[in-house]
Amino acid sequence: MSYTLLSTQILNWTSLLYFIAMVLFFVLFALRRRVLGTAAMLFAGGGLLLHTTAIAIRWFESYQQGYGHAPMSNMYESVVFFSWSIVLLLILIDWRYRQRVIGVFVMPFALFSLVWAQLFTVAVLVGGNAGGTLLGRMVVMDDRIAPLMPALQSNWLLYHVVTCFLGYAAFAVACGISIMYLIKRHVESDADRAGGGGMLSLLPPTDVLDDMNYRAIVIGFPLLTLGIMTGSAWANYAWGSYWSWDPKETWSLIVWFIYAAFLHARFTHGWVGKRAAWLSICGFAATLFCYLGVNLLLSGLHSYGGKM
Repeated sequence: MSYTLLSTQILNWTSLLYFIAMVLFFVLFALRRRVLGTAAMLFAGGGLLLHTTAIAIRWFESYQQGYGHAPMSNMYESVVFFSWSIVLLLILIDWRYRQRVIGVFVMPFALFSLVWAQLFTVAVLVGGNAGGTLLGRMVVMDDRIAPLMPALQSNWLLYHVVTCFLGYAAFAVACGISIMYLIKRHVESDADRAGGGGMLSLLPPTDVLDDMNYRAIVIGFPLLTLGIMTGSAWANYAWGSYWSWDPKETWSLIVWFIYAAFLHARFTHGWVGKRAAWLSICGFAATLFCYLGVNLLLSGLHSYGGKM
């Protein structure tokens, strides 16, 4: 059995554990039984261990094939790592806050990302290339290990991808928390007048959610900054220029400005609560476009990310 096949099978089991964790989070939200939150985190933690093993095996397999590069060289691998990063940050935030209900709004990001990557692999195997359509550009992703193109043959690849995707994951967590905040804020007064909060009674107070949103962005923003800096160094190594206003670079800068505006508004104008939550959601929408939309819809120096 090849290590590539083994890593794929491990990711299948990882998806199953993440799915069970997500279902348990939903049941926790519905029934308000905190023991379910503990079980959900255990399944998420077990899935993270399998996820880490799969990434390590794929990395080892690249050396076995003579390529020897980190498994972060194409969109399939980046989506797998993105999912891993989200679960890692979810567990770290749970360790800090012990508010396990946030898994209801964060775990789906991790599960759907991982399943999405696996479905693309299936699409390649059973459907082939769908032509010049958007679907066609998306399904050509697969899980085969291939040699790096010249522009990717640098240690900056690892530094850039790790920092960027840990930042993206932090923004995904912040987005999920912001959605929680808006839901809680919208119905809180009605629930209070009714004499009980129902399922919402399990959600953290709005001030706690606001603080969690802020702290997730505080984690993500410096990581994104490092990602842009390492990307610039990598661009100079690969193309002889630190910045060329490539669509990917431009959208990375847009995302950076959105979250810089979030922090600036919070520090200087006291932006908290609803406005901060909406800005966090908008920032993650821009992040998704920077990550996926640019690769799939726009051409540029980074367009290989959606084709490999």
